[in-house]
Amino acid sequence: MTETRDTYRVAYDEAGEVEVVSAPDAVLDAESEKLGCHSGTEMADAARAAGQSEIMDQFAKDYPMGPHDRPQSMCPAFGSLRVGLRMRRTATILSGSACCVYGLTFVSHFYGARRSVGYVPFNSETLVTGKLFEDIRESVHDLADPEKLDAIVVTNLCVPSASGVPLRLLPSEINGVRIVGIDVPGFGIPTHAEAKDVLAGAMLNYARTEIEAGPVAAPASGKSDRPQVALLGEMFPADPMMIGAMLAPMGLAAGPVVPCREWRELYAALDCGVVAAIHPFYTASVREFEAAGRKVVGSAPVGRDGTMTWLANIGEAYDVPKDQIAAAQNAFLPAIDGALQGARVNGTITVSGYEGSELLVARLLIESGANVPYVGTACPKTAWNIADKEWLEAKGVKVKFRASLEDDCAAMEAIRPDLAIGTTPVVQKGKELGIPSLYFTNLISARPLMGPAGAGSLQEVVNAAMGNKARMDHMREFFEGVGHGDTAGVWEGSPNVRDDFRALNTKKLERAAKAAKAAEMI
Repeated sequence: MTETRDTYRVAYDEAGEVEVVSAPDAVLDAESEKLGCHSGTEMADAARAAGQSEIMDQFAKDYPMGPHDRPQSMCPAFGSLRVGLRMRRTATILSGSACCVYGLTFVSHFYGARRSVGYVPFNSETLVTGKLFEDIRESVHDLADPEKLDAIVVTNLCVPSASGVPLRLLPSEINGVRIVGIDVPGFGIPTHAEAKDVLAGAMLNYARTEIEAGPVAAPASGKSDRPQVALLGEMFPADPMMIGAMLAPMGLAAGPVVPCREWRELYAALDCGVVAAIHPFYTASVREFEAAGRKVVGSAPVGRDGTMTWLANIGEAYDVPKDQIAAAQNAFLPAIDGALQGARVNGTITVSGYEGSELLVARLLIESGANVPYVGTACPKTAWNIADKEWLEAKGVKVKFRASLEDDCAAMEAIRPDLAIGTTPVVQKGKELGIPSLYFTNLISARPLMGPAGAGSLQEVVNAAMGNKARMDHMREFFEGVGHGDTAGVWEGSPNVRDDFRALNTKKLERAAKAAKAAEMI
């Protein structure tokens, strides 16, 4: 079998044994500075006017928009911020509006970040004069300490991106510390999941240029004696170990997980001959792997059918003999069958989310016995989730890519499932309707999905949630009519309803609508 593509080799130097310790072309005016990702096309148009057309065109190609021109979930930059904060010896600097930086910093620490987030503040004057870029460059020079850092990530949020603040003009390295500048505007990146790919792709690109220039640092754990499969996409910590066990009968090993936890793992990932796109939306990262001559395999070893097909595809990509592929399948499929039959799911479930693994979860639920009529994902259709889409549609599932909140809620209301798995607003709506609901990110993504461990991981939490139907009905009846319309808020008595005020306000709105229509006709 072939270990890696002969056209692209990674050479490691002896320093790999070192211990690893944890001016703008155009600008927004002062009024436009107040805009953000919620402003839709206005910021995107401003970015193009500021000389950012190349970046915006690449975003449009890598992350095609859906029914909305703005995110419906948390700020997309949280995805790239989280990737940088999880890497050892990596510092992060944000450039954006203070309110955005505050929110991103807060949520990053809420999710367990254990280091500070750098911030370069700005105002209308520094934005217009180009002083903001000078401040960013100065902060990078001040922070670049090779004794503490391998890399510094500088991120432009919405306003600096739309103003054309040129992070590409920053030095590529300072005192041996790599400088990685990225733009992650909400008007160009639809989801925070895809923002992870923006940074992962930028780092892989940087690492690839280092490999082409000469020997690089070897992985801290050493180089595997078996061909490795790089794993693309964040997943439950036990999943890579389970994938490694399933690959072993074929003489293969699980390689690094991208996004990586330290810089030298990027070299090891690029050294893998095959890449498994477990999360299928890492378009920029796939582009870097393909530039290095690596094969990319979609889907994942989830459930019986998924595991059998995935192992076969990985084996074929590495030219593994068919008898070894069969040995790997026979070693794990009986255990997966046993886990799937051990705790069946009897009920109708709708699945939605923005993590990118929604189709995999739906496959696992169906093989566990559930009826899943609808799957919605905020992520796009790509070449690496086509197999999952086709498998689900063959089972009668409606698959919606770039699903909006409205799509997910409409499906839930129409189907009235025994359980709704989705984002926070979907879960909120479901509970208002008396439908047991589970938050995808915290309760589903926090479980293994791969192999025998994944096959038995969802049944318990799903069955327990569906068993709460009577409690949900009681709560809905108890709070019926509370919190909607005139009863919203806290009242000591009955609400003081003023129908005359409502009628007056309705007339004002009608006059404003007529005036706007007349203005359009002029």
